Amino acid sequence: MTRTPEDISHALLDAARKAGADAADAIVIDGSSVSVEVRGGALEHAERSEGTDLGLRVLLGQRQAIVSSSDSSPETLATMAERAVAMAREAPEDPFAGLAHSDQLATGWDVTALELFDPAQEPAAEDLLQDALAAEAAALAVHGVSQVSDAAAGYGTHRVHLAATNGFSGGYARSSRSTSCVAISGEGTGMERDYDGDSRTFQSDLRSPDEIGRTAGERAVALVGARKPATGTFPVLFDERISSSLIGHLLAASNGAAIARGASWLKDSLGEQVLPEHLSLIEDPHRPRISGSRPFDAEGLPTQRRAIVENGVLTGWTLDLSSARKLDMTSTGNAARGVSGPPSPSNWNLSLTQGKHSREDLLRDMGTGLLVTSMIGSTINPNTGDYSRGASGFWVENGEITHPVNECTIAGNLRDMLKRIIPANDARPWLSRVVPSILVEGMTLAGS
Repeated sequence: MTRTPEDISHALLDAARKAGADAADAIVIDGSSVSVEVRGGALEHAERSEGTDLGLRVLLGQRQAIVSSSDSSPETLATMAERAVAMAREAPEDPFAGLAHSDQLATGWDVTALELFDPAQEPAAEDLLQDALAAEAAALAVHGVSQVSDAAAGYGTHRVHLAATNGFSGGYARSSRSTSCVAISGEGTGMERDYDGDSRTFQSDLRSPDEIGRTAGERAVALVGARKPATGTFPVLFDERISSSLIGHLLAASNGAAIARGASWLKDSLGEQVLPEHLSLIEDPHRPRISGSRPFDAEGLPTQRRAIVENGVLTGWTLDLSSARKLDMTSTGNAARGVSGPPSPSNWNLSLTQGKHSREDLLRDMGTGLLVTSMIGSTINPNTGDYSRGASGFWVENGEITHPVNECTIAGNLRDMLKRIIPANDARPWLSRVVPSILVEGMTLAGS
């Protein structure tokens, strides 16, 4: 008889009780995926995987331990629980460890409304193959594309169930369908590459492989002839494809775990302005068909829509139970975890207030500067916010793109940069992070 993730999670709790645990929670993730990659018009790689991963956390007073496995046999569950309890006995006390109180737990959620799982039939491997081949062919049809290094398509599902001795028990299923393509232009040392891809919960929402391949090809061709830009202080426009990384640095600095450690350039900024006053950063874990949506967090607490930044002002930290206890605050329902580690704070779906002008308007108004479409490497000082990253993209003169650039570094301080960002209106609404292109004036650019 096949056991569901719910069955397995409750069996783990029973084993933990028998082994002597004071409290416990269990997470079970049952997943399957299939993917194909093509090259030169032929199948290069195909993979299918199926498996179940289990994680058990036990608590003895304020001591905790975590064990994981991919074997759900009754014997293994008993062994996991016994080992976890033995480990907890030797673990140091953590005054902030512990499950949620019963009155904190999520109840009455509506998974159906979130549309996390596509009811359509799983695609055949042949369908995925045809999508990958179509993306590759569309990229190769772009004049100037010399080869396609990778074209792929995939489909996956996973079912997760969380149960705990505080009475919580809940789960949901997810699906995803994706297509991607990486195109290369030029020859020898003048070769350039770029990509395009799409991943959706519902297969019917996925962009066509022809569009994805063509876009990847056009982007790669546009980079031919790239050279180093001038060194100096210039405005920098972060393309929508990579602009969310700037917001990601703000999120990392407002994460409760970093605040509790004192390792954040935002640690003394609660209630202060961190973005322009007309901008807000909203977290909404209840958007239908979006990968970051979920009805409850990894500790069984209800997820909620909240303004992380409202009218430019930082309103709060992102907290799980442990970090909230350390800071004498209340969890924001943002705990995430895998099967082998404890919960930690994480963000769900995010959206930054969009601007009133298009990316083209910002290009025109920036005069002379850099449009960044790709970044590599990262040197971010978590305590000061000093920022330095390798970048490539396009040089802009008098508001118009003149030529591609590469091998340059952009630098500044995140605290100052974020306060003067100017957003465009080109964010893609189906992404988990809806962030438009962002203009930052007065950044240091190191090139030739």
